[in-house]
Amino acid sequence: MATEIKAREYKGLSRDEMIGVYRTMYMSRRIDDKEIQLKGQNKIFFQISGAGHEAVLVAAGLALRAGYDWFYPYYRDRALCLQLGMTATEMLLSAVGAAADPNSHGRQMPSHWGHKKLNIVSQSSPTGTQFLQAAGCAEASYRASLIEEAREKIAGFRGDEIVYCSAGDGTTSEGEFWEALNTASNLKLPVLFLIEDNGYAISVPVEVQTAGGDVSQLVEGFPDLYLERCDGTDPVASLETIRRAVEYCRARKGPALVHAKVIRPYSHSLSDDEKLYRPDEERTSDAERDPVKRFGALLVDEGLITQEELQKIKSDVDREVSEATDAALASQQPAPSTIYDFVYSPDVDPTSKEFDTEDGAQTSGNPGTMVDLINRCLHEELARDARVVIFGEDVADCSREENLEKVKGKGGVFKVTANLQRKFGGARVFNSPLAEANIVGRAIGMATRGLKPVVEIQFFDYIWPAYHQIRNELALMRWRSGGDWKCPLVIRCPVGGYLKGGAVYHSQSGDTIFTHVPGLRVVYPSNALDANGLLRTAIRSDDPVLFLEHKHLYRQAYNKSSYPPDGFMIPFGKARTVRAGTDLTIVTYGALVQRSLVAAKQAEQQQGVNVEVIDLRTLAPYDWEAIAASVKRTNKLIVAHEDTRTHGFGAEVAARVSEELFEYLDAPVRRVAATDTFVAYAPQLEDAILPQSEDVYRTITELYGY
Repeated sequence: MATEIKAREYKGLSRDEMIGVYRTMYMSRRIDDKEIQLKGQNKIFFQISGAGHEAVLVAAGLALRAGYDWFYPYYRDRALCLQLGMTATEMLLSAVGAAADPNSHGRQMPSHWGHKKLNIVSQSSPTGTQFLQAAGCAEASYRASLIEEAREKIAGFRGDEIVYCSAGDGTTSEGEFWEALNTASNLKLPVLFLIEDNGYAISVPVEVQTAGGDVSQLVEGFPDLYLERCDGTDPVASLETIRRAVEYCRARKGPALVHAKVIRPYSHSLSDDEKLYRPDEERTSDAERDPVKRFGALLVDEGLITQEELQKIKSDVDREVSEATDAALASQQPAPSTIYDFVYSPDVDPTSKEFDTEDGAQTSGNPGTMVDLINRCLHEELARDARVVIFGEDVADCSREENLEKVKGKGGVFKVTANLQRKFGGARVFNSPLAEANIVGRAIGMATRGLKPVVEIQFFDYIWPAYHQIRNELALMRWRSGGDWKCPLVIRCPVGGYLKGGAVYHSQSGDTIFTHVPGLRVVYPSNALDANGLLRTAIRSDDPVLFLEHKHLYRQAYNKSSYPPDGFMIPFGKARTVRAGTDLTIVTYGALVQRSLVAAKQAEQQQGVNVEVIDLRTLAPYDWEAIAASVKRTNKLIVAHEDTRTHGFGAEVAARVSEELFEYLDAPVRRVAATDTFVAYAPQLEDAILPQSEDVYRTITELYGY
């Protein structure tokens, strides 16, 4: 009888469950081995394994719910994905770069997991970017619990779903790990962080990576963080540990971190040879802890299975992997014609007539500044769409809401978000930590679930900590997943100089760095009315948008406007001719629009030159048709912008005009731009560095007389 009981159960797990654990672990290992073989045969092009991590990952898959919870796995999480329901065929489709690959449809390396049906959000190569996105994904649930009218619009909101996020021990050296822990603990977000510690980050051992060699000791002080360690090579012990962590997160007590000690019996990847830095005795010691071998032996030793039955499981798995390999190798490759699919939304086109209500729009009320009209747009969009949330540094009126009635309120350093929190509440308008990657990374996670974040980076000069998230994650999510995932959001960012005292770190204009990023829309209004209409389009579009607001233009009298109707929109890629002319064209944007107008009027008065001035308004996309039509009429072109001359936006316009309109040109294309330096503090230096109206006027005169 005792033998019969033992055969049915082991530490609370049934015999079938135990066998199922082994089967998935062995399947994971055999797919790794098959990919290594295929790489050696030049039938696939990259391989990175999950060997040694299988036990804790199968445990995580058992403790969590596929298609219910949300998953941000890293590249070693093959066994987790199998346990959640991904098939061997799907994994091998990824290895061969097949069109039917559910991870990325042939666009990413193998083991960059993603599966829409299973709620596995598309993951990328940069290590650590997933931490903040996972926090944002969990925060979507948190915000939905506070905003009743948004609940039905948040994908997968059930009230107790949690977010899984994993990484290797080396990745905990990334600052975004600590930023994510900070936010998750601060807001008690239901995130389960699984740190799979195999002792190495490629060749760098953990004691070099981490002070004290143990990251879980370092995080013990985070409040409301459930912390537990486990032997990640033991699936049963791992399951017990992870179940406790999952229960803690589901109860909304806060985040959890499980620090699992695992092994890495294979090299980091096939591009690495661990024999170069790991001695034989160390590798032999790891091999003795191999979870697949140990667990198979345990099943036999405990009488749960015979050696013959174990071998049959292996044979069945080997056959399944072989059949999956044949299917994958015979699968259709993605067609070259598909490379442009999903760079931008295929469903919503912000350049279309649907977003053009500009012509004939009636404005009313006293003229307002750019700040006023942006603020009005934000008020209207918050009222219109419960999915819209606004956050960033200092954007709230007062984080301590009990003091709201006692103070005037901050509402941003430029007052652009004033009174939004007061009207819509702290659940929808709130302050972030002083951490730009935190702002954008969290916003990506929220947008993935269906919220519409409109976030603020306080100064363009400080956007760079977030550039990693913007370039490698935000702009790429839709394309790298073959359209399965998206994260449309708006990043508002004050930009530019002409401040008198802004100096190096409050006057940058690096717009070209962002217009170079496929998948990202870049908008740059020059006046209050355009800012209102373009921001509304940005919020209602389905793409990520960088919305640049020139600080010098925030409160200028010359660009004021009375208020347009609530639905006022200007489409992207539609330039505005702010001054018609016949002799010469100036293409410009931002603060150079007004300076170009001043120069054009001066040129007409003093030289009789009739200058046309075109305000691009958006840089990605930009209105090539408007440029071409004007150049064909005037036959001379100046491109004026505030960014540096070398590699600036004018270089792109000039190159394309030279390439496509050469026969219409009566003179070389000229550029007016900032010097190839940063912006200095002393006013006379700033004036010399940034392009002035006099510079534009001089160039008009020289070009007209060519």
